[in-house]
Amino acid sequence: MNSFKLTVSTPDGNAYEGGAEALFVRGTEGDLAVLANHAPLVTAVKECICRILPEDGDEISAEIKGGLLTVSDGGDTILLTTTFKNI
Repeated sequence: MNSFKLTVSTPDGNAYEGGAEALFVRGTEGDLAVLANHAPLVTAVKECICRILPEDGDEISAEIKGGLLTVSDGGDTILLTTTFKNI
């Protein structure tokens, strides 16, 4: 599977930075699955369980309270309003 660059940024610093095969979050219009080569997108992120499938490791799941997701050719970024709490 193809991968993309992902950064999860919190008020405490970057919680994740690296390659990912998939990202699952809840946007303002519903649940989102972001894969490599996804169309550019900017959306608010609602409270949800954020799931990251790293390119070389086990799934990472965390509770998030909200933030902003940007998807672009240069890499994807989630800016969170709170810490990234693994579950």
